[in-house]
Amino acid sequence: MTRDESADLLTVDQVAARLQVSRWMVYNLIRSLELASVTVGRCRRVTEGAFHDYIARLTQRGLA
Repeated sequence: MTRDESADLLTVDQVAARLQVSRWMVYNLIRSLELASVTVGRCRRVTEGAFHDYIARLTQRGLA
């Protein structure tokens, strides 16, 4: 796996740090289907694309 491929998947902790929220909040976003995620083995991961889509939706809500 190349560095670029591994950079496409974020851990819950990385997402929480980027959003400046708790891990619990990230899991709630995933459970509510507001933030798309994938399971790799027993690990939950969020793609960079899903993360940016979530931010875009937040931005649009703020502008509406």
